[in-house]
Amino acid sequence: MPFVNGSLLAKSPRGKTPLTLFQHLQDTEQAASEIFRAGTRWSQSYLRFFRLVADDHPRFLLNLRVAALFHDIGKANEDFQSAMLASGFKAQSLRHEHLSALLLCEPAMRAWLGGAPGVDVDVVTAAVLSHHLKAGEDGDWMVLNPKHAPPTRLFFDDQQVCTALARIADVAAIPTFQGIVPAERYEDAAWKTAFDALFRNAHLFGRATRKDPERLKLSLAVKAGLIVSDSVSSGIVREGLSIKTWIDDVAHAPALGPDEIRQSVLDPRIAEIKKSRSFEWHSFQQGAATVGRRGLLLAACGAGKTLAAWRWAEAISKTEQIARVIFLYPTRGTATEGFRDYVAHAPEGEAALVHGTSAYELSQMMANPPESLRGKQIDESEARLYALGLWNKRFFSATVDQFLGFMEHGYKGMCLLPALADAAVVFDEIHSYDRELWNALITFLDRFDVPALCMTATLPPQRRQEIESRLRTYPTTEDMAQLEDLAEKEAHPRYRLAATTRDDAITAALAAVGDGQRVLWVVNTVRRCQQLARLLKSRLPNDIEVGVYHSRFKLKDRQDRHRQTIDAFRVPGQGDCRRAIAVTTQVCEMSLDLDADLLVTEHAPISSLVQRFGRANRHLRRGKDFRATLLTYEPESNRPYDSRELLAASTFITDLAGDAISQRDLALGLENKKYAVGGERNARGSTPFIEGGYFATPGNLRDTDDAGCAAVLDCDVEEFKGLSAAKKPTDGLMINVPNKYARAADGLGLPPWMRVADGGRYDAWLGFLVEDTPSPESPGASHE
Repeated sequence: MPFVNGSLLAKSPRGKTPLTLFQHLQDTEQAASEIFRAGTRWSQSYLRFFRLVADDHPRFLLNLRVAALFHDIGKANEDFQSAMLASGFKAQSLRHEHLSALLLCEPAMRAWLGGAPGVDVDVVTAAVLSHHLKAGEDGDWMVLNPKHAPPTRLFFDDQQVCTALARIADVAAIPTFQGIVPAERYEDAAWKTAFDALFRNAHLFGRATRKDPERLKLSLAVKAGLIVSDSVSSGIVREGLSIKTWIDDVAHAPALGPDEIRQSVLDPRIAEIKKSRSFEWHSFQQGAATVGRRGLLLAACGAGKTLAAWRWAEAISKTEQIARVIFLYPTRGTATEGFRDYVAHAPEGEAALVHGTSAYELSQMMANPPESLRGKQIDESEARLYALGLWNKRFFSATVDQFLGFMEHGYKGMCLLPALADAAVVFDEIHSYDRELWNALITFLDRFDVPALCMTATLPPQRRQEIESRLRTYPTTEDMAQLEDLAEKEAHPRYRLAATTRDDAITAALAAVGDGQRVLWVVNTVRRCQQLARLLKSRLPNDIEVGVYHSRFKLKDRQDRHRQTIDAFRVPGQGDCRRAIAVTTQVCEMSLDLDADLLVTEHAPISSLVQRFGRANRHLRRGKDFRATLLTYEPESNRPYDSRELLAASTFITDLAGDAISQRDLALGLENKKYAVGGERNARGSTPFIEGGYFATPGNLRDTDDAGCAAVLDCDVEEFKGLSAAKKPTDGLMINVPNKYARAADGLGLPPWMRVADGGRYDAWLGFLVEDTPSPESPGASHE
């Protein structure tokens, strides 16, 4: 029998004291009981998040504790136990959680557990089957077909399993299980009844929860709660910590005090601003505190929405118990900027940057820290402890994927969910959400209860109508009558807008740079960005650098380009004219504080154009009489946009063109149904997490993009391997390249998912070359 000292294992020993199966089940039950202990803020906020009421708590915790005691019973099989003692990887014929669920579907077991008052056997089974998010109803993820599973010996009669069942009986207040399981081996004939019952019960449960929203809420809360509890019991015990002590210190820490946001974030940020310019709260920012717990902040670029959001969060912390504020951004770059400018001022240990490459971003930020970060140490946990290591943070700047990922069965998002439920959440730049992300946002607002503020400068009419039915919009037309400073700023004519040709735009850009102006040029594809940068460089004096910023740089170079672009267009002082020119793609649209004198752009969807225009004359730094010039022209191809969107944009520009254009003019134009593009459906109102029932497999929070993949350049392979061996972040070497330029990394000693690209196509100035670049004068005939 492949045991250690005759005991079933829950985890591989790896040189540590063996963790027995029953001990792990008991640890997980304890974690569930302590995290969601009655009377704590976390138990209250977690139930409120799922729109359950306080009276639901006993039933929720009972089902969660039973699921915790049952979730890993399937590890009592020969394959799993042998794998725990193997020196290397050993394949298993069945996943342990699938065996646990099959045992729950055995008629005798189901009848026994179903006799417990308050226990919903389907809720327990759904949580157990899907707690590793690898249970798909129809295929590849779930190897639950007896015809394809070789017989493996089962140890369901082991004393540890019997002890676990006895503990379940105590928790559920029922007699000890007296039934028997079909066979000591997993074989087709013996377990066919349970296998058929699993899928039959899953179908009936799915139908039942569609008709019974309260039962669905309970199931979702228990499914997520089991993943959280299992993560804590696995991770904290591995670190040699006391589960109760750690949970008390982290999960049940005090809420934010009524003055904590002001003292920890606002006062330090304002003090930093005052070093370079005067500061005074705008009435718009003050008014944001009156929006209430669910709001939509609509204001032009440069209106000061982020500080307004902090005022909103401060107001929320005074009216209800929250322990954190979470800013969610659409991209890594905006999350990093948000951290640098607004979150990093928080006391050491209380702020977190959370996105896919945040470990690398933080390490680079600390190498050349802004004043707000000097002298601080920022740690980020790995793997399972990644999310748990963030539970004690109080102020977050993150990509929306990290926290809303739970809606697509993202593991990290599941582990962060109790922290999300205990927070006030700000969704910034929601205009940039694609259809899937927009659906996730609308579904989140409908299904889950947490203080939420959405922010943007622009929204197409259909989306605005959809979200305004769920949130209070601020400022309304009536509010604007009381916001003289904001109304004046939005109505101030700051642009000259005209349609032109690409060639005439080049002439205008060269002249503007020669006159000491700052020129920002935005194109819709990386290919044209590289071509245009080469052309402009060939026409300008050698001492003028042409900035290039797009998505196909190595991360460490992209980080440099990001910072250089911001610095080149940062406001140096009233009336200062420091010349600069940069060519970018859509990456410039979101939350980047750029301030150009001349902005040239290809036609794009109207909401994108308005965002791009907001990067010009942003701070009126050259006086109220100055007008930034906006030049637009038709691109050579529609990619990546729909032809109808570009046609509407062309009409919009023609109608609006003039010498005294304000942000209000742009907003009114955007809202005009004349320019609406049909075809976008309303949000579905559901995601895989909500509709999964018994099953759970990871999905995509965003529309998938088949045009590119993550890779490492062949010239960086050895450096990548060296960093990996030293357990240092490798993200800086990663790059997104078109699929046709990537190849498998077979035989190179890299992770199996890694792709490799030709380093000869990489240029530190232009990024990864997406074609053999033609002569500078050529506009190019193909598009990326």
